Amino acid sequence: MDAVVDDTRNRINRPAFLRSLIIIRLINAWYTATFFQPDEYFQVLEPAWNLTFGSQSGAWITWEWKYQLRSSLHPFLFSGLYTAIDALYSVLPLANTLRASILVAAPGALQAVIAGLGDWFTWQLAVTVFGPNSNASFFTLFLQLFNPWQWYCATRTFSNSLEMTLTVMALYFWPWDVVGTAFVTKENPKPAPVLQDMWSLRASLCLAALAVVLRPTNLLIWAPIAFVTLTRFSLQGPSPLTLSTILVLVREAVLCGALILAISAASDRAFFGFWTFPAVNWLNFNISKSLAVFYGRNPWHYYLLQGLPLICTTSLPFALIALFRPSGTSPTQTNILKTLSYTVFTTILAMSLISHKEVRFIYPLLPVLNVIAAPHAASFFTSQPAATAQTPRPRPVLRNRVFLLVALGVNFLLASYLSYFHQQAPLSVLTFLRDQYEHIHPAETQLAHESHFAASFAEDDELFALFLMPCHSTPWRSHLVYPSLRAYALTCEPPLHTQPNTPERDNYRDEADRFYDNPVAFLGQELFNPARDFDPPRYIVGFEGIEPWFNDFLKTPEGEALGIESLVRVWSGFNGLFNEDWRRSGRMIVWDTGLHNDSP
Repeated sequence: MDAVVDDTRNRINRPAFLRSLIIIRLINAWYTATFFQPDEYFQVLEPAWNLTFGSQSGAWITWEWKYQLRSSLHPFLFSGLYTAIDALYSVLPLANTLRASILVAAPGALQAVIAGLGDWFTWQLAVTVFGPNSNASFFTLFLQLFNPWQWYCATRTFSNSLEMTLTVMALYFWPWDVVGTAFVTKENPKPAPVLQDMWSLRASLCLAALAVVLRPTNLLIWAPIAFVTLTRFSLQGPSPLTLSTILVLVREAVLCGALILAISAASDRAFFGFWTFPAVNWLNFNISKSLAVFYGRNPWHYYLLQGLPLICTTSLPFALIALFRPSGTSPTQTNILKTLSYTVFTTILAMSLISHKEVRFIYPLLPVLNVIAAPHAASFFTSQPAATAQTPRPRPVLRNRVFLLVALGVNFLLASYLSYFHQQAPLSVLTFLRDQYEHIHPAETQLAHESHFAASFAEDDELFALFLMPCHSTPWRSHLVYPSLRAYALTCEPPLHTQPNTPERDNYRDEADRFYDNPVAFLGQELFNPARDFDPPRYIVGFEGIEPWFNDFLKTPEGEALGIESLVRVWSGFNGLFNEDWRRSGRMIVWDTGLHNDSP
């Protein structure tokens, strides 16, 4: 009877919880005002902007899209958002500046909804495992909401963020009875059927296939689930699977996978203009040609010593205990926790074999880690009073409050600093440049809005901003907005023409590297070489360390030819207390070159 009441209460409360979680993530998105990594913009928002407003809109399409390494499904999602906002502008008389601000902020709002769904399905996955009135289910949601990595990344438009939500949704819909134990009686010696809701199974398989199409490495999560389901490796009790059940699972996996592949292929055909399969291209470039290491090489233990501690933070002790001692209150619950643990082990092990590693690559494991860690966190921070006649179902009582307050304090400080202070300048500088452009060029601004951002800059338009900093240090057209706001940034294209382990590959230096290798020579011999006919900019944007280099360049014949008498600081932005890249240390500065006398 209690189980029925708890299940009914859960069904009633779920919509209210979902609304609350989405509101929390919208607040999260509003207060996330910092830059993390360029993929947040260049792997989704720039191609989405190009899809919506056309090739003349000034979007920066990186080499990955020119070589069809990414699925187009993700940009199409945000292109639909941009299209809806553009259509709204045609109906409502929005002010131009308001429209630009909405276009900049809207992707974060959409991602907040996706993140809220991820939180909600994480909680519901825990309800499936532990029960609706379980303290472990509550602690799963608690760990998810107060995790600083989740606060820092959930509302960012990374493909990993969408992958995380798709993965936990697929795990929720997965028929976990397939790893349970068979129940047979003398009257019915055959195991009870475990696939009672085929649409739930199909939803799981389609969502899993979508996550794999989006990020092929997501297959590492599903391979151990399939393996354990079929082999029952280390699971308790007899298998509930029959031959017919296995055939149904295979049939549905093939059909759902084929459906998602067909949708993906059609999307890629529409995006690229020809038939292509990005997953194969991605494997070729990142494994066969070993181009991923161009963006960094990490030791094999990176995920063990840095990745897991960063995404778990204060819940790491509970997650480690759960990984090595997965146990539940029933054989089925224990089997589910073991299976989830194997997904973590398999993913970490396989990803550790790849040279280029990033913490966000294992981000989809966070809901799994929170689910398996929740029982241990619940038992450490709460105790269960004995039932009495007056309180047959007493609520858990908090204990170890000092540790809980310390953990919450650490999480709060990390989330607050990283989301609101660390590397804030790369976003705020584009707001400054956009505002300046609107004041200096009101006619071009109006034309951009009237043309739906399809009017590109003319050849005689000024170079409004020159970014002398490591490549992709700021977003681009998704924040600059106006296609006639002409800007230039140093590039870092990988050596696509070279072979692995060759001197040509080892000695390759991209444009940003060459600038930092010898700034004065690069500016004089490459960037402002008279043969290149590169226009001097109105503004120069960079980190404060480059100012003496540029002043030295101005004393050379090439520098004197520009007509810049001196650089004047017109904007300065805080960029954090530390930075792992020395080139990004210090404040971000905007210098006025003084070549135009119409600055406000």
